[in-house]
Amino acid sequence: MAKQKSLAVSIVLQEIFHVGLYKQTQGRVTRQVTFFAAAIAVVLVAWRLSAYMNTANLPEWLDAVEKTLPVRVIIPWAVAFIGLWISYRAVNFPRCADFLIAVQAELNKVSWPTRGELVRSSIVVIVVIFSMAAVLFLFDLFWQWLFRLIGVLR
Repeated sequence: MAKQKSLAVSIVLQEIFHVGLYKQTQGRVTRQVTFFAAAIAVVLVAWRLSAYMNTANLPEWLDAVEKTLPVRVIIPWAVAFIGLWISYRAVNFPRCADFLIAVQAELNKVSWPTRGELVRSSIVVIVVIFSMAAVLFLFDLFWQWLFRLIGVLR
């Protein structure tokens, strides 16, 4: 059991530090979109960390390090770099990449509506939503009237 765990950890570490792309021609668009979404999240986290570190008082041990290194800059940049690398490797990790390849393959099977069909369907949805809102409003008025009539509401 311990040998299997160490083997699994070893495989994950090899994948994290591997530079090449897994099945580079397959699922390319889905992997790029997934990477850019993760990259935006990572950059926002690093930016927020930077803003927090610039306004917060650092602990004493970190404040002492600040005098020799610009910690308020290095830590957010390190978080951004490590997060971007992990995002890049995650979309090329074999299990994740195979999933994203399968997602793109399924999306290629979808029959997307034309612009006219999309407009007509949207109009139908909007009309149904407003109709249901009107019906619910009328039900609400009816129940208010009934409860006032029998004395439950004043």
